[in-house]
Amino acid sequence: MGKIDFGGVVEDVVTREEFSLDKAREVLKDETIVVLGYGVQGPAQALNLKDNGFNVIIGQLEGDAYWEKAVKDGFVPGKTLFPLEEAAKQGTIIKELLSDAGQTATWPVVKKCLNEGDALYFSHGFSIVYKDQTRIIPPDNIDVILVAPKGSGTNVRRNFLDGSGINSSYAVFQDYTGRAKERTLALGIAIGSGYLFPTTFENEVYSDLTGERGVLMGCLAGTMEAQYNILRKNGHSPSEAFNETVEELTQSLIRLVGENGMDWMFSNCSATAQRGALDWAPKFRDAVTPVFEDLYDRVKTGKETKRVLEVNSAPDYQEKLTAELNEIKNSEMWQAGAAVRSLRPENRKIRHLSI
Repeated sequence: MGKIDFGGVVEDVVTREEFSLDKAREVLKDETIVVLGYGVQGPAQALNLKDNGFNVIIGQLEGDAYWEKAVKDGFVPGKTLFPLEEAAKQGTIIKELLSDAGQTATWPVVKKCLNEGDALYFSHGFSIVYKDQTRIIPPDNIDVILVAPKGSGTNVRRNFLDGSGINSSYAVFQDYTGRAKERTLALGIAIGSGYLFPTTFENEVYSDLTGERGVLMGCLAGTMEAQYNILRKNGHSPSEAFNETVEELTQSLIRLVGENGMDWMFSNCSATAQRGALDWAPKFRDAVTPVFEDLYDRVKTGKETKRVLEVNSAPDYQEKLTAELNEIKNSEMWQAGAAVRSLRPENRKIRHLSI
């Protein structure tokens, strides 16, 4: 385990050099890894494990769209693809990669499949931390562990294929076998993590729920919409408003921030942009801080969890979700975005062919 200085705070990290893929294979050589849920994280983690040579099978609702996706990805019904309960019975490591609401709904089935010494694996601390609401309380005679990739399933797979990997946090909630930590690190390396850093189930879920509601998606989408609407209100065309709000960010600036940091970005833009951005950044920071304080409080007190479980477990959940997403998709802003994307050089040839 290495120690890295993160802006003046020294933290532990585990890289592939310190915990090799060969070591992971040795640690997990006698394990059968069951991935429950072939939705978002399931395909990426399962395929990465499979490509790295681990013994992995899928548990999914038989015959649904995700079952068919698993078949298309090469998993074979009756051999490496089974209904949930049947799959769970075969595993020594059970990866709970169903949705949070799905984990709650299927827990009675999964719990009865766990045997002494098994490992129950999560990629999110949700079910364990909010056990008062999820009712997921593991038996004492198993390991309970977590590896949480810091990215979508799409990029967990995409980065694995290009050799870079997605960074992941890891945690041990319960160590019955005395092997929980080495199992956790081995699984983190086996799914292709770039490096691993320690957390707790609590800190993982608090930071994750705050991040996805905040800068990663909720705050980002809301801020984009606010700026786009102001530009449109003041007479700018949809094309101009979208380019100045989203396209320049996603196609240019955020890539440079990712490569070099925000300090580099401030140092390598025009003097006019530099002055304006430096002046306005504190104003935006101060404006949204109270919103983030409210958000973190709602996460920590379980209010966000209550809403997730209530809404996502409703019988008409999918119908209402589709209506919400269609409203965004059909808005002027994101219709303008579709037109802007179609004009990118890499998409223009396809566009002309389709006319």
